[in-house]
Amino acid sequence: MVYPNLAAGQKQYADLKAAVAAAGRDLDSVAVAPACYVNVAETAGQAEEKRAFTESLAKPVDAVVLLSEALNFDFASKDMDSEFTDAELARLSWTGFKDRIVQLSGKPNPTIRDFVQFSGRGTTREFPNFTGTPKQVADQMEEWFEGRGCDGFVLVASQYPASFEDFTRLVVPELQRRGLYHRDYAGATLRENLGLARPGIGTWKEAR
Repeated sequence: MVYPNLAAGQKQYADLKAAVAAAGRDLDSVAVAPACYVNVAETAGQAEEKRAFTESLAKPVDAVVLLSEALNFDFASKDMDSEFTDAELARLSWTGFKDRIVQLSGKPNPTIRDFVQFSGRGTTREFPNFTGTPKQVADQMEEWFEGRGCDGFVLVASQYPASFEDFTRLVVPELQRRGLYHRDYAGATLRENLGLARPGIGTWKEAR
């Protein structure tokens, strides 16, 4: 899931869960986990410095390359301010991504520049960016979780491996104190730890 903000996340979360229910599936068996960036430090100022430094490294050409990869279209084949034709938009492989740019730009036929600007691709603006002290970051993540914007998160590193190390050292203990993060593992496999049942052989055929 790619959510530009909590309001959009809540809407997409509700729409997806409604579709799951309409399909006769168990809501708890489908977890919604949007990607997010985390910039955390002992002080809010230090966290903001991390975020600003990372954002300063991004260039528009990065977005052009990554958009081409994600949407299976050569974004360098068009001028930055040329609009996509209806036929070109129909060729883009990620329909939800395209629809989000159309919605955010307010244009039925966005330009390459619109895709670069409104997608945030290649920057730390593409996903929710939780920045601050451990308490502030935990507050932001808890707001999304308790506000029915998601069931969890996929942590994306803006600095590698520092982002994962900082999150584990600073944010995880705060989330554990709030009862929002486990202290022990439920099993030996990812499926067990995500609380997902193991489907039987041929179950997918029966569902159809």
